[in-house]
Amino acid sequence: MSSTTMEKAYNPNDFENKIYEKWMKEKKFQPSTNPKTDESFVVVIPPPNVTGVLHMGHGLNNSLQDIVVRYQRMLGKKTLWVPGTDHAGIATQHVVERKLREQGKDRHQLGREEFVKYTWQVKEEHHSIITKQLQKIGASCDWSRERFTLDDGLSDAVREVFVNLYEKDLIYKGKYLVNWCSSCGTALADDEVDYAEENGKLYRIKYPFADGKGFIEIATTRPETMFGDTAVAVNPEDARYSGLDGRMLKLPLTDREIPVIKDSYVDIEYGSGAVKITPAHDPNDWEVGNRHNLEKINILTDDGKMNENTPVAVRGLSVKEARDKSVELLEAEGLLIEVKDLPHQVGHCYRCSTIIEPYMSAQWFVKMKPLADKALKALHDGDINFYPKKWENTYIHWMENIRDWCISRQLWWGHRIPVWYCNECGHMMVERKDPSKCSKCSSKSISQEEDVLDTWFSSWLWPFSTLGWPEKSKDFEEFYPTSTLVTAYDIIFFWVARMIMAGLEFTGQVPFKDIYIHQLVRDKQGRKMSKSLGNGIDPLEIVSEYGADSLKFTLAFMAAQGQDVLIDSESFKLGSKFANKIWNASRYILMNLPEDFKLDKSKIDYDQVDTWILHRLNQAVLSVDQAMAVYRYNDAAKSIYDFFWNDFCDWYIEASKLKLYSNELAKKESAQNMLVYLLIESLKLLHPFLPFITEEIYSKIPNCQGMLIDSDYPRYIEENNNEEISLKFNSLQELVRGIRTVRSEFTIPPERKISVAIKTDDGFAASDFFHSNKQLVASFINTSELQISSMRPDTEGSIAVAGNGYEAFIYVRDLIDVPKEIEKLKKESEKVGKLLSATQGKLKNSKFVDNAPADVIEKERSKLQEFTSRVEKISEYLRDLT
Repeated sequence: MSSTTMEKAYNPNDFENKIYEKWMKEKKFQPSTNPKTDESFVVVIPPPNVTGVLHMGHGLNNSLQDIVVRYQRMLGKKTLWVPGTDHAGIATQHVVERKLREQGKDRHQLGREEFVKYTWQVKEEHHSIITKQLQKIGASCDWSRERFTLDDGLSDAVREVFVNLYEKDLIYKGKYLVNWCSSCGTALADDEVDYAEENGKLYRIKYPFADGKGFIEIATTRPETMFGDTAVAVNPEDARYSGLDGRMLKLPLTDREIPVIKDSYVDIEYGSGAVKITPAHDPNDWEVGNRHNLEKINILTDDGKMNENTPVAVRGLSVKEARDKSVELLEAEGLLIEVKDLPHQVGHCYRCSTIIEPYMSAQWFVKMKPLADKALKALHDGDINFYPKKWENTYIHWMENIRDWCISRQLWWGHRIPVWYCNECGHMMVERKDPSKCSKCSSKSISQEEDVLDTWFSSWLWPFSTLGWPEKSKDFEEFYPTSTLVTAYDIIFFWVARMIMAGLEFTGQVPFKDIYIHQLVRDKQGRKMSKSLGNGIDPLEIVSEYGADSLKFTLAFMAAQGQDVLIDSESFKLGSKFANKIWNASRYILMNLPEDFKLDKSKIDYDQVDTWILHRLNQAVLSVDQAMAVYRYNDAAKSIYDFFWNDFCDWYIEASKLKLYSNELAKKESAQNMLVYLLIESLKLLHPFLPFITEEIYSKIPNCQGMLIDSDYPRYIEENNNEEISLKFNSLQELVRGIRTVRSEFTIPPERKISVAIKTDDGFAASDFFHSNKQLVASFINTSELQISSMRPDTEGSIAVAGNGYEAFIYVRDLIDVPKEIEKLKKESEKVGKLLSATQGKLKNSKFVDNAPADVIEKERSKLQEFTSRVEKISEYLRDLT
């Protein structure tokens, strides 16, 4: 088989790996040293967790990034896509601790140093898995610039930022209420807590007055927290509780007394109007406690058990066990008034789903408001653009309501906080370099802070730390700020907003101009893909079955802005069928070339159909350019699909056969050169969306130079526009479709020749086009006889097809069983007529119209139009046949 011969069947497994290796070998993913423009285009990958594996969300995200990167590369820009992985503190430590448990060990047995060393080993094992997976789906990242959030350079950046913020008084440490995951044993930031509705209970409890005269009723969903109560609050405007100043309550199940206090925080209208105040275990109570200088009593251990500040009866129990025991004891003492069901929102750890407990702990925080103000201004000044624009509202809401960020985590895997304490004099040091002694008393007995930084503390520096910051590296000078961020909406605050804040604070510039927020991938029922539901789709399995191009094109085609992508494994047949169409059409063209073929556009004798296809190609290029400018991937994918499948394959290739199979050499060569030119331009047009198959086919075209990946993307050419020819060809298409419909309606096989007469109206713009392309029309509709005239022909035995400016008569009487067709049409008319009457009845029913959902009503209106049109068409057929 020669190098230009294509296999009969499309099999992506035959060439995808080979092509990727060639791209890598020839350094096609690195920024061009000889760009065609002065512009750069830079994207940083949202770094996947180093211990993770690619899921379909990664498949969508990286497919969209790859498309825009390949598109911009072909526009001639100096293009860079920076890859990398995230050390993912909690997630990775979970993986490693699970491995240790399988060996009968735990991290405390290993000790911190050995545990971290072992985690690095696990990291190395997993890292190659996820990078190979990205390569398998075709990600055109510059792997020579790959980064890791715990590598030396990024660690330097993290330390520089921590110390810088501390020196600006924007980092502080203190005892505050945090979200505590007892399973992970660490604090979580507010945005690391996932809320879900659960069926809980509301407990109404008596809090007796200490003097034995009456009680106040309290309602709570967490009765076990009463042991941390230090007051009961009522609203100062609540007349029910006037005169209670200075009175004390006996805290149930304890020997403590707590005061009644007055605070406007309490809602008079809710329940009894009295609220238990537990400053160490509720964020609202924390604020009330600060206003009234209340004691803060912690009742939990860090592993979620009741501690020494609780009664012996519940001490050592889990929160749930303590709740059940407390309720039992309250009932025994006659203090439980009522228990009723209450669905309510409960916070869970985003990583392990353990219920989060508000917990008082010493933690490190970043003051966020000064940073957020700058990030808000950047949006209002037009320095950043969200696509779709609606996400600006989410961004604004978070920035305007921002709280300080808890950045410390009680883990061993991560960036250890660069703070040291002197064991002799207690002095605290915050340093860029590890100190060897106390800067105050010179003692060498110093200890580093045990906690590590939140994973996002390294991720928020990603756009500039990956390019060499804080050093003034060549890459930083050349490629920062980056151009575009492509990411999912669920991490707008986790990551996107923080990167903008960090970029402005440390580089004085926004880290990227455009932010494209894509939706989530869900199953066909709209459910999030998860292991528990068993509805996940492995992108690598899709690649194995259908090829990487099928994965990428299908996801792009379905990625409409603002809509989640609903798919199953069958969905990817869309991309597979399109790839097969590209393969077969290309193979057909190459099979019809001489062995010594070399493209020579001077041999093309352009006719009207050539002019039309160049116009359609031009429109496709324009549509793709317009769609890609605003990240409407699905519109761009649809444009290339429609052009290649419909315009090029269904119409132009079929039309070209008249010249391709001509006995005249000049016509044959004209067709061959035009087809190859259009194929090359089509492959370029398709390449960002289907890079492997287009590169493979391009390599088979005789005498083609270089590779497709860095060739020029097709450009919109004004002089190729020809609306006049386009409208005329549209009329020809309308004619052909109408006649083909009649063939289908009366089951006349495509290979059976028919007689057709066309009457054109006076002033019909495409009349000359029909006449000059009579042979083409005849070939499309397979006629034994074709008449085109402004005179009305004999219509006996014909079915009429009315068009815009013409009427076509298809002589079918001798080709069909007329009585049988009439009977069939009458039966269909009766059936459709009943459906039409039923639909009309629904839409005349005011109850239905007033109460049915808008989409249901619209569906009925569409059916009305469909049934009406069909009844009219059947009537026309019956009229013509009788």
